[in-house]
Amino acid sequence: MIGAAHSGAGKTTVSMGVMAALRRRGLSVQPFKVGPDFIDPGLHGLVCGAESYNLDIWMTGGDYVRRLFVEKCTDADVAVVEGVMGLYDGGVGSSASVSELLGLPVVLIVDARSMAESAAAVVKGFRDYGGVRVSGVIFNRVSSRRHRDMISEGMKRVEGVEILGFLPADESVAIPHRHLGLHTADEAPLREADVERLAGFIEKNVDIERLVGAIDYEVPEAGGPVRGATERLDGVRIAVARDRAFSFYYVDFLETLKAQGAELVFFSPLSDEALPEGVGVLCLGGGYPELHAGSLSENVQMRESVRRWCLSGGYTYAECGGFMYLTEGIHDFDGVFYPMAGVFPTRASMRRKGLRLGYREVSLSSDCLVGRKGDRVRGHEFHYSDIDPMPGHVERIYSASPVQGTGTSCGYRHLNTIGSYIHLYLGGRGFIHG
Repeated sequence: MIGAAHSGAGKTTVSMGVMAALRRRGLSVQPFKVGPDFIDPGLHGLVCGAESYNLDIWMTGGDYVRRLFVEKCTDADVAVVEGVMGLYDGGVGSSASVSELLGLPVVLIVDARSMAESAAAVVKGFRDYGGVRVSGVIFNRVSSRRHRDMISEGMKRVEGVEILGFLPADESVAIPHRHLGLHTADEAPLREADVERLAGFIEKNVDIERLVGAIDYEVPEAGGPVRGATERLDGVRIAVARDRAFSFYYVDFLETLKAQGAELVFFSPLSDEALPEGVGVLCLGGGYPELHAGSLSENVQMRESVRRWCLSGGYTYAECGGFMYLTEGIHDFDGVFYPMAGVFPTRASMRRKGLRLGYREVSLSSDCLVGRKGDRVRGHEFHYSDIDPMPGHVERIYSASPVQGTGTSCGYRHLNTIGSYIHLYLGGRGFIHG
C-alpha cells in the first residue's frame, strides 16, 4: 500500500509512478484504490493496462474487500494499493483499516517540504501509532542534497523503516486538477510519453528493487468467492452512459451486472443521437456534465430520446451527474442555464463553495432497481451543485442523513426513473429489474 501522512503528500503521483516502473520491468500490476473514488482508478488503468478496484470497508464490508482483493490478485505479479487521505484518516474506511484487514505493508509518503530531521519524527509516529506495518518511506519535495542528508540523519533514530527514495519537486510529472479532483481517464490526461516520464522520475529517485525486496507478503485466504447478486438479468440490455461527461462507475458494479446475465451497451449523451435499440434499463452515472453542459444541451435528439424513455416508464437509474442531466437544466459556475432532459421538475446549480461530501446510508421505502423495500444500501456523495427544492408530489424513494461529512440527500422516483446525488455502492448487488 502507498499511504501518506496527509492528503496532498503525493500518493497518486507516487502510486502511478511505481505502477509504471514495475510494468517497465515486465511485471503485471493489479491496481487498487482505497475509498470512494472514481478518478484515480481510471488513471491507474491507463498506467497498468488493467482495471483498478475500490477497497472500502465501510461501504462494502470487510469480507467483500478481502474477497475482491484476493480474486483480482490471482493473475498479477504485484498489487499496488493507493491509499486515501492520511493513513489513519477516515475511521473504518481508512487506508490503515484496509492495510490491517489484508495485512498489507505500507510505503509511507512524507511531504518533507518545510522540515528536515523532524520528518523522521513523523515516520516514527506513524510506525508506532497503530497496528499497521510501515515497511518503507519515500520523502517527497526534497529541495537539495543538504535537505536529503538532514532527513537521513534524523532517520537513524527510526528502526524498521527503510528509506526507499527522495523525490524533488517536479511540476512536469503533475496531473491536471479541477474542482472534483484530477482529470478523468476518459479525457486522456496521460499520454504514453507522460507515463514514461513518470516512470523515469520514480526510477531515478526511488530504489524500486529495494521497494520490491522489502515487501514480505502473502495474499490472504479469500474465505470464498466475491458474493454475487441473487437477482438475474438474463437477456436484459443495459444502456450505460459513458463519455467525457459521464464516467463515474465502480468497475465491480459493471462486472456484477454482467454476472447477472445483462448485456452492457455503452453510449454517449454527448455525441449519440438516441438511446441504443432494445434496451431494458438506462444507467446514467456521475461525472462532469457541468463542464460539457453546452454540448449536452445542444444534443436535442439525445435529450428528447432520454426524456421519452423515462416518461414512458422505462427503467432508469441516475446518480449525481446523471441525475443533474435528468433535471430541467443546469446553471453552470457563471450562472448560465443549459436545458437538459427535463424528467425531474427541478434545476441544478453549480456552487464554487459548499462541497457536499461524505458517506451515506439509505433505506429503501419500496422495491426499485437498487433493492427491495427495507433494504439498506451504502454509498457516498461528492458534489459542488445543488438542486432547487423538489416539488412535494415527486416520490421520495429513499433519504439519507450523513454518516460522515455534511449535508443530506434524497432519492427521487418518477414512474420507473430513480435519481439522486448519492453514489450507491452496487458492486455485488447489481440491479433488480421487472
